[in-house]
Formats: sequence, C-alpha cells, structure tokens
Amino acid sequence: MNPILLNPTDVLFFRDGRPMAGSLSGHGAAWPLPNVISHAFHAALHRAELAGVHAHRRGRSGHYSSDKDHRDRKFGSLLTAGPFPVCTKGAAHTWFFPRPMDAGSQEATLTTLRPVPASCASSLPAPLQYPVGNAAPPSKEQVAAWWSKDAWNTYLGTVQRDDLAARPCFKSDTDFADTESTYGIGIDPNTGTVEESKFYSASYLRLREGWRLGTLATAPDKDFRNPDGCNDLIFALLGGHGGQILVGGQQRVCSAMLDPTIRKRLPLPLGKSEGFLDSASGRHLVKWVLLTPAIWPQIVADPEKNITAHNGGWLPNWIHPETGEVLLKSGDSARESGERRDVWRTRVRSLHHISSKLVAAITGKPLPVTGWALPNGTDRSEGGAKSTHLAVPAGAVYYFECSNKEAAQALAAALNWHGDTAGAAITNRRSTLMGEKGFGLGVCGTWQFHDSMIRRHPNQ
Repeated sequence: MNPILLNPTDVLFFRDGRPMAGSLSGHGAAWPLPNVISHAFHAALHRAELAGVHAHRRGRSGHYSSDKDHRDRKFGSLLTAGPFPVCTKGAAHTWFFPRPMDAGSQEATLTTLRPVPASCASSLPAPLQYPVGNAAPPSKEQVAAWWSKDAWNTYLGTVQRDDLAARPCFKSDTDFADTESTYGIGIDPNTGTVEESKFYSASYLRLREGWRLGTLATAPDKDFRNPDGCNDLIFALLGGHGGQILVGGQQRVCSAMLDPTIRKRLPLPLGKSEGFLDSASGRHLVKWVLLTPAIWPQIVADPEKNITAHNGGWLPNWIHPETGEVLLKSGDSARESGERRDVWRTRVRSLHHISSKLVAAITGKPLPVTGWALPNGTDRSEGGAKSTHLAVPAGAVYYFECSNKEAAQALAAALNWHGDTAGAAITNRRSTLMGEKGFGLGVCGTWQFHDSMIRRHPNQ
C-alpha cells in the first residue's frame, strides 16, 4: 500500500451528524474516521478520469443491474487505512496511533488494567468471564491519547521494553491540532439563497506546523496499466510524486504526497506472533487491541441459510455470542487464484475453528458512523442518509484464552493486521463492515491476570 501524507491548506471539517443549530458547534473538529478518507480517494479517482480502468454493474449483495453491458461502477478495488497523525519534523517521520485502553500510565507503556480471575457473580454480559481491574493506584493524571509506533511495539513486546527511550512518543490532541470555531449562515440548496433566520456555529480542525494526516491506500486494477506497467490507480493518481485531494465536509483541499521515509514495512505497529504462555497461570493468553475502529452489526437468524442470530455491537461477529468461542478457521482460508467460489467455501467450511475463547474486554464508548448516499436505479431508488452504525473505538482490548500453543499462534495469525508476515501488507481486516475502508485493524499481545487477585485466590 502507498503511504501517503495529506497536508491541508486550510482548516478541515469532519461533521459527525449531530445538529449545528443554536449553541451546538457541529463537532466538526473530531479526528476523521477511516471511511471519510476512503470516500475522499474514491472521489479523487473519479475526478482524475483515468482511462482503461475496470468497470462493473451497479448493485450489491447479489442484486445487480439487469443490463450486463451497462457497466459504470469503478474503483471497487480501492483499499485504504487511516488516517493517523504523522510528525514530519526531522529526517524520520513518526506515525502515531490511539492509545490502548488497558494502559493508563502517564508517558509509560505499562499495562495497568488486567482481568481479575474472581469467582464471584457479576453483571458482565455473556460471554465474558472476568471483570477488568486497575493494578495501579488511583490518579487524576491526564493520559496521552496517542502513541508512536515505537511506543506501541514496546507495549506489545515486539521490541525490547525501554520506557525512557519511548518518552517523547506520547502525544495529546493539542500537540498536533487546534480547534477553531466560527459562525455561518444557512443556504437553501434548492434556491442557493440564504435561509431566513438560519444561523449555525461550527468547529474546525487545524493541524499544527510539521504534522500531517498519514494514510495508506492502494487500488490495483486488472484492466489498467500506466506507461511504466503499474496497475495501481493510487500511484497513477499521484503521478508517483504528489497531487491534491479534497477531504471531509466543505471539500477542503489537501496536498497529497508519498511518504519517502517508508520503504518495505508499513508504518503500523507489529503484533506478537508467539510467546503467549503466561508462567504465573500456565495458560496461553492472547489479547487483541484495535488500531482502528471496528463495526460488528446485528445479524438476524436465517435457518434456511444456516445463519444464527448475533447481537453484534461491542462483540465481534466471529465470536459465539453465548460461549465466547472463536469462530475463525485455523489454516489457510484464503481463496486461491482461479479457485471457484463454491469450491473455496466448501474447503473453508471443512477447516476447524481456532480453539480459543473470549473471556474479557475493554471497549469504551461507541462511535457513530454514518454518511450520505446518492440514488441509483438498482438497489437504492432514493438518496439520503445512510444507516448509522455504532463502531467500537480504536484502543479497545479483547482478551482470549487458548487451549494450547498452536491455537494461540493461529489466533494471532488470524487477528494481527499483518497475519504471520513481516508487515509489508495488510492481511486481516476483522471488521464485518467497511473493512476495505480501514476498519478493524488490530495487533496481538499477551496479558496477565491481576497480581493482587492471584495472591488472594491461589486456586484460580
């Protein structure tokens, strides 16, 4: 994927759908969600009018246009991730990511929240078994909301722990962005004139000097070839060096350029792939931490299609809602080149589930994700607001117990964004919806039970 730095020429506006009338500011200064950046690149590809790209029929979920020759939908191969704050001061650029929710120390990568192996009754929803308790003394310190890649790797244990070296790698929102508020007059979209007595207030996001929006994007097209033989539409869009992208509400302009400091590995933290045995409990313990939000919708039961009901929400759809068992398959579930879809599905069904269970979680407050849809003649006769989804925020932590070493390694390979590779490509996007837009990227580490509770309950 192409690592791209977006440099806004003015303030940015990312509205979340809340009202902008009266004293409400519209909340337009929030950090943009992944779907906003995906839509920006999709619109930029349309404006570029690239010749010789693959086109397909309108529709989705098996409902397509009856006219097979009418193919006007393009850029379905677009894959994005981000955006993330990037500090461009100095020779090496530093990418930052949301803080994991189980780390609460100021300017330190220590884990302070841990599952408590208590046997008493609790109000935890199924299938959770353990509450999560704080191992640190009470404090009112403001914890930095953003960690650098190095701090994340130290926290996960993929590099040697060195909190002193990682000290400059913690940032708050105000370190790289400011909020500016202004007032405006409403415009009637039908007449283009001012609406009577229509005033609003809005907040805008302004990046500080030396900071950029870092994103990853690629769009391999099977019919497109540039003069150099490359089929990546994003690389062609930027001309190999740079261009302009309209991002967010009010179509604010950002200059886009490839990050020259990124070579082979993507600038995302690397998750652990082995070493999950906890010596204190003798169990194989894996935790999965979200780098980006994830959306898991409610699923309605359909006996004819062998689909069971699932509430979704904070609980991943690939977790059994009652037992907590992981429903992901162990083994090679990727579709091979030239393999028929029915053959591939039959092969995947024959694989065994990964022998692991979800036992605890920290999920935080949900994020509303919505948008606006244009009408088309196939599956949407009228335009309007899209359905609002509630996403689990980045930094959420899910704790798993695995039956053995092999199961722990298989779970990590299935949940790490890079799978079992060295991190040159994004392999896994574990969000049920909008995975192609960058939702559901996560990394794995290990975890331990709450120390004080282990001493109190020696039989646990």
